[in-house]
Amino acid sequence: MSVEIVHQHLGGLRATLDGLAGESGRIERWGGEIADRLRRGARLLAAGNGGSAAEAQHLTAELVGRYRGEREPLSAIALHADTSTVTALGNDYGYEEVFARQVRAHGRPGDLLVLLSTSGSSPNLVAAAEAARALGLTVWALTGPGPNPLAAAATEALCLPGATPSVQEAHLVTVHLLCEMVDKALTRAPRVAAEELVP
Repeated sequence: MSVEIVHQHLGGLRATLDGLAGESGRIERWGGEIADRLRRGARLLAAGNGGSAAEAQHLTAELVGRYRGEREPLSAIALHADTSTVTALGNDYGYEEVFARQVRAHGRPGDLLVLLSTSGSSPNLVAAAEAARALGLTVWALTGPGPNPLAAAATEALCLPGATPSVQEAHLVTVHLLCEMVDKALTRAPRVAAEELVP
């Protein structure tokens, strides 16, 4: 019985990863765009709830630090990681506003906002996407099966098939693949002079 549970779980994950394999072109393009924008002075903001918050924070940690080889640090902020801000905003404005208000504070035209949600229906992420697009940010959503409200609110969405655990596990793979593509793009690209950076 326990072995059957293991096989069912892994079978579901394989199906979700097959869906992810079909998004390889988008992943390469997104990784290249992250590298290009951030090396020119833009920043990446990221958010999620629960396990998706952990995945979003994993992405920002890899960008500020490093993935494989040494490279310049890139500006990336996990909006859920500042507990004082999140709890203050939740207390004063309601949990639906905890990310949208931070987007209005930190986001600038040309920045990227990456939102992760296995359901694609979290109201606070949808509100953040709407706030970001109103400010001129590009919004990318990583979600479970589409269509869903977050995918509709984003500029572009990568929607994966499968149950919540499989989608969440595949989101970690997606984060690593994006980092691979960022490193690849930065290896090819020359450093940008200070006068060329986004003001």
